[in-house]
Amino acid sequence: MKNFAITGVAGYIAPRHLQAIKDTGNNLVAALDKNDSVGILDRYFPSTSFFTEFERFERYLYMLHKKAENERVNYVSICTPNFLHDSHIRLALRIGADAICEKPLVLNPWNLDALQEMEEETGKRVYNILQLRLHDSVIALKNKLDLQPKPNNTKHKVKLTYITSRGLWYDFSWKGDIAKSGGIGTNIGIHFFDMLIFLFGKVKSHSLEISENRKMKGTLELENADVEWFLSIDINDIPVKEKTEGKRTFRSILIDGEEFEFSEGFTDLHTKVYLNVLNGTGFGIEDVRPSIELAHRLRGKNTH
Repeated sequence: MKNFAITGVAGYIAPRHLQAIKDTGNNLVAALDKNDSVGILDRYFPSTSFFTEFERFERYLYMLHKKAENERVNYVSICTPNFLHDSHIRLALRIGADAICEKPLVLNPWNLDALQEMEEETGKRVYNILQLRLHDSVIALKNKLDLQPKPNNTKHKVKLTYITSRGLWYDFSWKGDIAKSGGIGTNIGIHFFDMLIFLFGKVKSHSLEISENRKMKGTLELENADVEWFLSIDINDIPVKEKTEGKRTFRSILIDGEEFEFSEGFTDLHTKVYLNVLNGTGFGIEDVRPSIELAHRLRGKNTH
């Protein structure tokens, strides 16, 4: 049994991490969130020490680090806002724990270099949650693409559309602050950019047609695909059919004109990621670097 700590335990994604820690037979010893609506801990780990102040949480982890091996924290799961990831990963490494961090791992590529230096100094690892790579449908597609013959100068044609409506609150939260979230290209696009690079190879070129607070549109030239992509949190972009049905989210990936369906099979993906991490085969810094670099370039690209 390994000991875990978690940051951002009151957030939306934290329950998936709590479930994964429990499913893999491990224990949560400490949790942090500035908000104290954390009754969900009763469902998973009611004996967890809970903190609303980072300084007290940090001091507690250091105290455990000086105790016997079976009392130390082995992993820190990071579910906090994007701009805090780098700091919380560093804390994990400093107390002799591995970090398991939600996407995006960090906002800027140079942060990856600094974290790699800390990995070398501490002997600990930084892992990222790239759960789409473990989705059965994505794996099946990857295997199919790898087996297909690749005639010269032919590429797959891919069209990605992802619209996930968000209310006015979004603009006034950390997610609406590009300095804290990286904008929607990083905050919601990073999942799909990583998946596309995983499926179709390295980024060769990119362009940006629309870059606004609530939507982005552009193209990617990958090694084996030409991609048109559109990301939006504006409900007005939902297609009429879906909107009349009351839906607030629309996701479509067309590959050579055929819809790639992967709407099911998400329930246990975090547990699969955790199993890989515990086996030493989780997704590390170099796995996430291409999508972090792409999102960063798109964030600074002038559309005019």
